[in-house]
Amino acid sequence: MRPDPYNTFMSQAQTLPYSAIGAYYKARFGGRVQKLPVTVATDCPNRAGLKGMQTCVFCDEWGSSAYPEQRSQELKRQLLDTVKQRGARYGATGYLAYFQAYTSTFLGLNRLRESFDTALGIENVHGLIVGTRPDCLSKALLDFWNEYAAKTYVSVELGVQSFNDAHLEFMRRGHDSQASVRAIELIRRACPEVDLGVHLIFGSPGETDHDAVEAARTLNRLGVGHVKLHNLHVLKGTPLAEQYAHGEFAPIELDAYTERVIAFLRHLSPEIRVHRLAAVSSRWDELVAPEWTRYKMKISQYIIDEMKRRGAVQGQLA
Repeated sequence: MRPDPYNTFMSQAQTLPYSAIGAYYKARFGGRVQKLPVTVATDCPNRAGLKGMQTCVFCDEWGSSAYPEQRSQELKRQLLDTVKQRGARYGATGYLAYFQAYTSTFLGLNRLRESFDTALGIENVHGLIVGTRPDCLSKALLDFWNEYAAKTYVSVELGVQSFNDAHLEFMRRGHDSQASVRAIELIRRACPEVDLGVHLIFGSPGETDHDAVEAARTLNRLGVGHVKLHNLHVLKGTPLAEQYAHGEFAPIELDAYTERVIAFLRHLSPEIRVHRLAAVSSRWDELVAPEWTRYKMKISQYIIDEMKRRGAVQGQLA
């Protein structure tokens, strides 16, 4: 027999063949919750060149910021403007402040505390999401997260990107796979109330569907709460754009990416929630390739339709 979590997931998955995090948010917060991406950090260890590190091949000057024009605005204005833009559009009843761009924990704790308190002071902000890296953790930071997790929802999204050292080296991450494993184990042990997730990027040269399956098995073993998937794509002004221009990098095609995502999800525990199935270029003028990265909902629907056609569901082979 399948384990109980699988049967529970199958009984609930009426429309989606994977465990979408939106359903979890709705159950936890009693309504539709929308993320509010904000920028407080302006740097990360790679861009700062610490320990000889280089900028990641895929990272543009905005450091993954969804709204780069926000960078000059004070945090409260960023939050209020995004609530105004997104609240009515998405029918949200609550919000999560998402410290997304660069490496938020690269800030001093006093600045981070001020930012957290500002976010929680906004009406209907129910919690905090923090993006960071496996090599930007400290005991003081873990204690800080525990302090806030005791009074509100705190989610940490760890930029793992891959559990394959060759792919991490290609991406110039500056850490290896064991650093990611140690970071996950540390956060799980030291911050049990923090909702821990990871980011993964598929599409590095030489990557196979087997690599994706192994990544799913690693996440299952480590017991993370959620995962966000990205396809490696080319933006202007990045090291990857130079490689692409010289014919040294070819982005993964949509069909191949779909195969990889499906292989990953079929082996991923149904208890692990999924944020999204692919990256999307929010700044179309900066996208170099592949063209299909422009269409977030179209890509997701393509993968969902293919999963349904095959009868594939998350956790099927976990």
